[in-house]
Amino acid sequence: MVTKKEIEEITDWCEKKKEEKQRVYVVERNPFREKIKWTWRFPLVEIDRPKEVAAKSSLVYDSTTKQLWQFLNGEWRRVEPSIEIRID
Repeated sequence: MVTKKEIEEITDWCEKKKEEKQRVYVVERNPFREKIKWTWRFPLVEIDRPKEVAAKSSLVYDSTTKQLWQFLNGEWRRVEPSIEIRID
């Protein structure tokens, strides 16, 4: 289950790394693998690397749209918060 808070935490980290490294694109090991369960399958986080050349096993951050992307079922898809339906 993906939460908005988790997405914001990852995007904030990506923005800080981008500012810190001052490069066109940055590839870093995924520091969230142990902390955020759904990220365990992404060994790397690629910041501003074009999806056409990014590894399909990576989590990709696009700073122009401030979106996270994952390769799923043969195409790049935005990472969206999960919708939880509760019946009380």
